[in-house]
Amino acid sequence: MTSTQSKACCTVPPVVAEGYKEKGEYLTIEGMKTYATQVSPRSPTSPTPPSIPVSTNSGPKTAKSAILNVYDIFGFFPQTLQGADILAHADGEHQYQVFMPDFFDGKPADISWYPPDNEEKGKKLGEFFNTLAAPPKTLERIPKVLKAIQAERPDIKEWAIVGFCWGGKIVNLVSQEGTLFKAAAACHPAMVDAKDAPGITIPYAMFPSKDESKEDVEAWEKGLKVKNVVKWWPYVFLSVPRNQVHGFMAARADLKDEKVKADYTKAYEELLSFFHDNM
Repeated sequence: MTSTQSKACCTVPPVVAEGYKEKGEYLTIEGMKTYATQVSPRSPTSPTPPSIPVSTNSGPKTAKSAILNVYDIFGFFPQTLQGADILAHADGEHQYQVFMPDFFDGKPADISWYPPDNEEKGKKLGEFFNTLAAPPKTLERIPKVLKAIQAERPDIKEWAIVGFCWGGKIVNLVSQEGTLFKAAAACHPAMVDAKDAPGITIPYAMFPSKDESKEDVEAWEKGLKVKNVVKWWPYVFLSVPRNQVHGFMAARADLKDEKVKADYTKAYEELLSFFHDNM
């Protein structure tokens, strides 16, 4: 079934096209460098990221909800970090602590490999997906990450998860029976598989781009048994077709293009509305 979203009371700040400076800080969680939107004070000269802080001095200090953000294969990119900050701060009625672990341990894919339009790029991407990006390792780490955060942040009462590209596949796999999350979202997801859908047990949003297979997404959608939102990007706005590429909410977002920036903003507003309604 498809739900109708209400509009969250959110105001996405003007999106920064170039030179974005993230508002959070990098912590060490379960041995991984982790971007966190709610942080504690430390010396700017500190050589290593701190462990999870209990007290905070920025971000949504009263947030009882948290979002685990599973980046795309390109890791920590300004566009992805800006999106995490938007999720943390833009909904005035419901703010979030957002955590983005470096599941690739400092070795993300090179953005020049995409699109894989020659044999060499295809080989490199294939090897990456079969090694560092193989889902089992990440799936094993996620409960440990949440447990570590929860031990130091007992104020967090509920979790959601959002994933981009490869992260969307991870989200599909952790939203099954026994999930630790209350709501889930996959943005321009990779490896959409209809076999994942029947086992999903929590409200779910999917935002496919023009580059995702319509056949795969529709087959996946038919298998869902939970409240869901599937919103395509392409769509028609004021009678004008808008077509966004795979990655437009994360590392491949060309925010210098006004149309891309507008859709990036709109997509994060829609994502916030979904979480607002389901957490």
